[in-house]
This record gives sequence, C-alpha cells and structure tokens, in this order.
Amino acid sequence: MKYVVLIYGNPDSRQAWEGMSEEQRAAGLAYYQQLNDDLDESGERIVSERLAYPELTTRISAGTTTDGPFAEAKEFLAGFYLLDCESHERAVEIAARIPEAAFGVVEVRPVMGLHGPEL
Repeated sequence: MKYVVLIYGNPDSRQAWEGMSEEQRAAGLAYYQQLNDDLDESGERIVSERLAYPELTTRISAGTTTDGPFAEAKEFLAGFYLLDCESHERAVEIAARIPEAAFGVVEVRPVMGLHGPEL
C-alpha cells in the first residue's frame, strides 16, 4: 500500500537549519541520504523530495495566480516521501526516523488511488 509522509517545517526549524555550520548541515543531509539508501534497498521508497520555502510558491485559485506565502501559518510543507509499505505501522515506523518527527510535525497519509483508500 502507498503512503505519503509529509514533513512540516516552521520558522524555528528553518532558523535552526540556517544557523547550523556547514559540517552540521552536511551531517543532516548525510542522515537523509542514509535513510533514502535504506528505503531504496528495501524497495519502500518511491520518491522523496525537499521542497523550497513558502515564499517561492505560486498558488492558483479560482483562476487567479498569486505568490506565497498565503496565510499566517507557523508550519509549512518542507518535504515528502512517497512510500510503498506492507502496512500503516511500517509507514509510521519509517516516518519516526525523519528528524523533524522529534521536534516538529511529520504526517503519514494513505494514498487513495483511483478507487479510494485501501483500508
């Protein structure tokens, strides 16, 4: 079954990342690379991407195009994983390995597909 793991950032996590040394950032990125490698080896990772900050967003709503950010929100979507796991519990186990789960928000959501959720 497919799951999307949504990783949320916030101004504090953004400031923490920007305040890290090059070595600390490299270690953080290396951790994600190891997670990706582990999930590639198990065949569970379909794709994962880090997203640009909200101010680089363009929104199209009711035919009108505007630049972001759009609301006074503390959290923003920072990245995602699309996984193919045998169970919801396994998807949650993987999501718990994402560093933001320890201090922010990481959401696990089943992918519905064309015929609805596979519950």
